[in-house]
Amino acid sequence: MSTKDISAIPRRGYFFVVLAALLWAVSGSAGKFLFNHGVSPFEVVQMRVTIASVLLFFFLLPRARRLLSIARRDIPYFLVLGVVGMAMVQFTYFFTISKIQVAAAILLEYLAPTFIAIHAVVFARERLTAVTVIAVVGATLGCYLVVGAYNLDLFAMNRLGILSGLASAVAFAWYSVHGERGMRRYHPWTVLFYALFFAALFWNAAYPPLRAFMRPYSAVEWLWILYIGIFGTLIPFGCYFEGINLIRSTRASITATLEPILAGLFAFLFLGESLAGLQIIGGLLVIGSVVLLQLRQEYDNLTPALIRSGRN
Repeated sequence: MSTKDISAIPRRGYFFVVLAALLWAVSGSAGKFLFNHGVSPFEVVQMRVTIASVLLFFFLLPRARRLLSIARRDIPYFLVLGVVGMAMVQFTYFFTISKIQVAAAILLEYLAPTFIAIHAVVFARERLTAVTVIAVVGATLGCYLVVGAYNLDLFAMNRLGILSGLASAVAFAWYSVHGERGMRRYHPWTVLFYALFFAALFWNAAYPPLRAFMRPYSAVEWLWILYIGIFGTLIPFGCYFEGINLIRSTRASITATLEPILAGLFAFLFLGESLAGLQIIGGLLVIGSVVLLQLRQEYDNLTPALIRSGRN
């Protein structure tokens, strides 16, 4: 491989992650559009996970059938990952968007790395570092500003959405930690498919089966429904996985923090939503805390290798 080819790899990796962030950001505004037209979060989630799991199955079946194979003993693991993880992440994410501004909802979900860091200290007995403390405090203060807690009227009006947003961060953190366990044994597409599959089974049992598809939708509404299922789920996940392969998960995670910024831009342009100055400052604090945690992870991963190389 030539030097030119090697230098092109990071650019392609960043391109894939930026594209994923862009597509995810648009899906937030698409969901809000549907909610404003009377579609419920239950219906959007049922359609999203059903469309995504069915299309991913038919995509993998002729191209990589081996990725659909899992050991029978791992079925309970994927069942829990799909129901407790994916199903709850999807619902709390869209329910939050239905209650508060799109950008604020996505920023709340971006507290997930903070909860993962807390989990690592409390349950995995990892060392509590100054960087972790700074990041957790910064994210907490940022969350306080993003949700408008300084304005008691705004806070009271959005309380249900705020609680749902915090729940989405916890659910996403749980999904990330337990999904990583599965990816030690299975390909990321396998983990994603079975998480979506069991989430689809759950939402078609908890909500009348395929009921969301039976409503009369306009052509524009169907366009956004299909966008959420395909361009808001399958394609961005594919781009994100490809980006991780090229530039590592830490750099991909940092680059993905473009999502709430882009989501705020799209929500402003197409929905007329805007954040107050203090909310924007809070959003920057949340994003900065996420970046700080990810850079710390990168440092922790590199340090043992640097020590080994120094010994040689």
